[in-house]
Amino acid sequence: MIDWDPTRPKWEQVAEVLRSKIRSGELKSGDRVPSVVSLTREFGISHVTAQKVLVALREEGLTKTTPGMGSFVK
Repeated sequence: MIDWDPTRPKWEQVAEVLRSKIRSGELKSGDRVPSVVSLTREFGISHVTAQKVLVALREEGLTKTTPGMGSFVK
């Protein structure tokens, strides 16, 4: 779990965790990024918040989403 910073949106904080895992190599190119359902369970966030995380990472060019397959590290 995250020690939440009440001054920042939760989606930004979760995206930061995943960015860090990508940059450190814990999540490598081609690895599946946790799904919306996985993120809601792991971080205790809503589906809408989890979706914002995945959209942000995709818009930053860190991940790509394949319909029906999921999101993967680029």
